[in-house]
Amino acid sequence: MLLAALLSGVPAHADDASAGERNSPSIQENAFVQNDSRETAAIAAGTYVSVPIDLEPIHRRGGVPESLEILQLMEKQQRRVAERASKCTVSVKIGAAQGCGVIVSDSGFVITAAHVAMRPQRRAIITLSDGRQVSATTLGMNREVDAGLIKIDPDQNGGKPWPHASLGTSDNLVPGMWCIAMGHPGGYDPSRGAVIRVGRLLEVSPDVIRTDCALIGGDSGGPLFNFAGQLIAVHSRIGNDVADNLHVPIDHYDKSWDRMALGEAWGFLPNFKPTLGVSGNRSTKTAEIIAVKPGMAAEAGGMMAGDVVIKFGRQPITDFQSLVDAVADTMPGERVPVLVQRGNDTVRLVIEIGRSG
Repeated sequence: MLLAALLSGVPAHADDASAGERNSPSIQENAFVQNDSRETAAIAAGTYVSVPIDLEPIHRRGGVPESLEILQLMEKQQRRVAERASKCTVSVKIGAAQGCGVIVSDSGFVITAAHVAMRPQRRAIITLSDGRQVSATTLGMNREVDAGLIKIDPDQNGGKPWPHASLGTSDNLVPGMWCIAMGHPGGYDPSRGAVIRVGRLLEVSPDVIRTDCALIGGDSGGPLFNFAGQLIAVHSRIGNDVADNLHVPIDHYDKSWDRMALGEAWGFLPNFKPTLGVSGNRSTKTAEIIAVKPGMAAEAGGMMAGDVVIKFGRQPITDFQSLVDAVADTMPGERVPVLVQRGNDTVRLVIEIGRSG
């Protein structure tokens, strides 16, 4: 299905049409899922807030506020967006790894970064804005752009719809536009809640958006909103400079939705291919390691030439090609338990997957 075919207009809430603000002719409701009815989606709280007339130019085109009054309006607007956005910004924990996500449908679909979701059919713990934890399952991921999908397991919200983000688009974004980044840097903190960062779009391309929002580790997978509270991107790679970060444009989730919803995972990010650093014989019926490359993941994890890999993570290994396939299904930086046969002994290793171009 195409996401665009599922979108429809919803009238602005009355409290968003206050004095000095312009009624939006229509708001795109979030409807990633066909069985999320328009009526239910209209009732469920989204993140859209109408933009005051005086903020429209800076909202649409960016730029520097020219007066104290405009700056104060911007501050008020970001507070209104953040109040709603915090309710659907979640912490995601898979094993020992932690990241973020954003709920995008009242039935509990969560979009995140592919490297946060890791791989299909993993158990995830979602921490909501109020600290409540619910279980979820990872679905598919388009690793070429770092887009991932998770579904909150059913029957965990008392029959009520989940709070979710209002869908925006990434096809009308321009450098200089202001944006609002949400996330849980370092993990969920009940004394703090979701953290809000305001910044600007620095570069916009079909596959990636770069901003100067001050993000750090743990923010990956969190949402990026425009000043109308519409979801425009998801945090991807956090730069060494906290003000130089990359985001997945929201339209990629539309394009990849069908495959991700079916649990497919494909592709690699540029310079982000998972690598073990070994060579072996593909013609034999065992995954015997012929050579371990110096300075790479396998050597750092204690693997040796002559080891026969019998299990990689949860995957039984039957030959060298099955080992290659298992490594390809990981993410760089992921720590994977590996069982090897070393002479008459079975040895357990933990290897942190490397990356290559």
